[in-house]
Parts: sequence; structure tokens; C-alpha cells
Amino acid sequence: MFRSLSGFNYRVWAAGAIVSNVGTWMQRTAQDWIVLTQLTHNNALAVGIVMALQFGPQLLLLPLTGLVADRFSQRKILMTTQAIMGILGLALGILTITGAVQLWEVYVFALLLGCTAAFDAPARQTFVSQLVGKNNLSNAVALNSASFSAARMIGPAIAGLLVAVVGAGWVFLINALTFGAVLASLKLLRVRELQQSPRAARKRGDLGEGFRYVWKRPDIMVILIMIFLIGTFGMNFPIFISTMARVQFHMGAAEFGVLSSIMAIGSVAGALLSANRDRPRMRFIFIAAGIFGLGCILAAVMPTFWTFGVALIVVGIASQTFMTTANGTVQLGTAPAVRGRVMAIYMAIFMGGTPIGAPFVGWVANQFGPRWGLGVAGASGVLALLVGAFWLIKYRGLRLHFDARRFSISHNGYRDPVEVARESFANDQVAADKS
Repeated sequence: MFRSLSGFNYRVWAAGAIVSNVGTWMQRTAQDWIVLTQLTHNNALAVGIVMALQFGPQLLLLPLTGLVADRFSQRKILMTTQAIMGILGLALGILTITGAVQLWEVYVFALLLGCTAAFDAPARQTFVSQLVGKNNLSNAVALNSASFSAARMIGPAIAGLLVAVVGAGWVFLINALTFGAVLASLKLLRVRELQQSPRAARKRGDLGEGFRYVWKRPDIMVILIMIFLIGTFGMNFPIFISTMARVQFHMGAAEFGVLSSIMAIGSVAGALLSANRDRPRMRFIFIAAGIFGLGCILAAVMPTFWTFGVALIVVGIASQTFMTTANGTVQLGTAPAVRGRVMAIYMAIFMGGTPIGAPFVGWVANQFGPRWGLGVAGASGVLALLVGAFWLIKYRGLRLHFDARRFSISHNGYRDPVEVARESFANDQVAADKS
């Protein structure tokens, strides 16, 4: 389960990442809370707009961010983006502590942070392969998710307490300091031991090469469609949890942080279960999507604060299994030379759908109540499962039979996306050698 930690570089990276991830979740929790309770009067739509501005640049800057990750040193890109995000957290903290912060300023900071994160995300996703190599890549991706989820468990709880005791501004300042941990880990890496990926050559049409590659891969396409549905309408947890805590159960900041941490328990469990598998498998993506949808519906009808928290554990396990398995499948199933651009498409679809989904879900929560917002999330999981079933029927010949009062399933032979990518990469290498 923890085999990637046997390497020095990954251990150093993981240590810096967990500190930074805790700070990131602290800031997200404090930011959503001050928008909901201090800068507006329980306006879920305003929280949705902040999320839209923070994640929208992933989509708008898509052609450029992936190419940058494929063409330049990912380590240097990360050092730049992490430093900028630390400075933004520092500035927002100072404004909040002095009492000068306004809603439009939070919008601006969310947009600037989103632009920086748009370049950070594909570089960070593909940099993992340099730390561990392809044999442990799936495990490293799962451990990264476990780290992020563990931070989600710790960060919101700390943030909820700090907001209640000293205010949100100090949370932003602490987050700014945590970026120093990532910068230190990047500086301490043994650069000679990094397993460098091939760099994208300068040629006409290289901005669109990632799109052409994905278009030829129906197995990756179906994952991206499912990611869009769940990422856009299902992964709006700050809206769901904050509005359920504040509006439905009439709780405060500390309880909001506790709910976020409870859900993260399930997320950590889902990530560690994924890390324990030898490689990601498509069937887990489909199963996890269905369980996510049912889990959100279950959470929407829970009558009390604590039963709602128990349902969030199920949602956390399913969502993290879905995201980790999808991420690992796409990374391992993509040729190294275009991995940065494909992962930029992946992250843009996953995070870039937020400008559509977050305001819509916030509007639904405002108009009909937070339980209906969770209902939208549940519908996204069920619809994603139906998309997966359609792909199995069309491309794998899935058929249900009823013979002798018994159901049976038949399908065509299945080729794993990882095997397809390796064969494609090998053929490209042979063609390059011949030329």
C-alpha cells in the first residue's frame, strides 16, 4: 500500500505536500465560511461564484497549461506556482485581519488563485511519474489522493476552530506559510534521480495534439465524460456541507469543519483502498460512480446532523475511489509525450466544470433547500453510471441474457487502457527509430 514511500524523492515530496494540503483545506474552509456568513447572509450562490472563479481558469487556459507542462521543467513550474499561491494567501490574510476585505476582493483572489492553479495542476499531476516511475505510478497517485484527503480531514477541523477563536484572517496567513513546505521539498529533491519524461517537440498543431489523442481513445473519452458529470454537479462539497450545517441543522463554523473532516475519513479510506490495488481498473470507476450517486441521495434524506455525517463517509469513499481510479487510469493509459496535455484536459474537465455546476447547485440550494442541492449531486452519479453502461454496450458488446430463469452477462474481450497506451508508445518508438 505504501511502496512508493520507499524512494527518497517521493518521501520528501509527500512530506511537503501533506503540510501544504492541510493549509489549502484550511483556507478553502475559512474562505467559504466568511463568504457565506460574514460577506453575505447565507448566500450559497456567492459561494458558488467563488468556486467558479477559482476553478474556471482550468478550462479557459486549457490549451496552454498542458503544453507548458509537457515542454518545460515541471519542477520549476511547481516552484513558481507554489510561490505565487503563497503570496496570494498572505495578501488575503492581511486584508481579512485588518477588516478591509470585501466580497469582490475575495472574487478577485479566487480568480488569481485559479489562474495560478491552472498551470500548477497538470505539472503536479505529471511530476509524480518522475518521482516514482511507471511501475509505482498508480500507487503514488493513490497515495497523493490519500494525502489530500487526510488534509481534508485535518484542515477543515482546524480551520473551523481557528475561525471561531481568532478569525479567518489568521487561517489565510497560516496557509501562506504552508507553501514553504512544498518549496523546501522541491529544493531538497535529488534532481539526478528524477525519471525524466520525454519533452514535447515544437511543431505545428502541438496545442491540439492532446485533443486529437483523446478523440482516438474511446476508453479515455468515457472517463472524461463521467468526470465532467460528477465533477460539475457532484463535487460541490463546500456548498453542500456549509448549507446543510448552517441552514438545515443551524450549526456554526466548528460543526461545519467537523462535517468536512467526517467526510474526509471516507475519502482517506477510499484512497488507501485504491493504493492497495496493483493497478486501476475501469470497473471500479463505474461502480464508484453509482455508489457516489446513491450516497448523495442517502445524505440528502438524513434527518439529523450525525446521520448526515455517517452518509458523508459513504460519499467520501465512493468519490475518492472514483477520482483516484480515473486519474490513475488516464495517466497510465496515456503516452508520456502527451501526458501533460491529456492531464490538463482531465483537470480542466474535472475542475473547469465548476463554473457551470457550482452556481447552479448554489441556486438550487437557495431556492429549494440544501437537500435538493445534494439531490443534484446524486443524479450526476447515477447519470455517470448510465454513461459507463452505454460505453460497455457500444464498445464492449455488453449484453444481458435471461435463460432458464437466470440472468447472465456476456461481453467482448476487454483491453486495458494501460496496455493500449504501452503498445501505442512502443509502436511510436519503433517508427521513430526507423525514421
